[in-house]
Amino acid sequence: MRQILIVEDEVRISAFVEKGLQAKGYITTAVGDSSTAVALALTHQFDLALLDLGLPGEDGFAVLEQWRGQGVNFPVIILTARDEVIDKVAGLRGGADDYVTKPFSFAELLARIEARLRTTTNPGKAKEKMQLQRGDMVLNLRTRKIQIGERMIELPAREFTMAEVFFRHPGQVMSRQQLLDLVWGYDYDPGSNIVDVYVGYLRKKLGNKAIETIRGMGYRLKT
Repeated sequence: MRQILIVEDEVRISAFVEKGLQAKGYITTAVGDSSTAVALALTHQFDLALLDLGLPGEDGFAVLEQWRGQGVNFPVIILTARDEVIDKVAGLRGGADDYVTKPFSFAELLARIEARLRTTTNPGKAKEKMQLQRGDMVLNLRTRKIQIGERMIELPAREFTMAEVFFRHPGQVMSRQQLLDLVWGYDYDPGSNIVDVYVGYLRKKLGNKAIETIRGMGYRLKT
């Protein structure tokens, strides 16, 4: 099983990510400070790391520099609240493989993790997984567009993430709580009707019959 190192000092976020990854079969190790993160990467075999920038002591940039300087070459995804372009550029130039800003959806984070692990394991097949097809609908994970027949539709971020969840679970009933967890992550109001609203947005673009309502249970993408 794949092992993932989570370097995050916010316990709520760290626990949320750990729970989701463990449910997907990953082995996780979570730490909240820079010195432990550096030491663990040098003494343990990890397949990927999620790295926060705002750590106590040395920040994530310093951790990344030490990892790369000492030959640690597993993929690193920066997971941070810093959304300035200068920070993204610095992270990627410093040796990170991807950059995800908070708040984030678990579905998107998982997709980015899977993409990095696929590329590392088998570079030749990475391209094959960039499209998901269900019937006459093709979802492009790179361009975030969906093609239906001759129509090409661009989806905003949340709609794309929800569409990806449905495409990865065709025919499976997804409860409102599951969709909240996968699309909005920890950043949502559990009392809102946001799931129903976004299902409505997708139906307008995919067709009213593309997503079924299963009364009392949730929604599913027709296969």
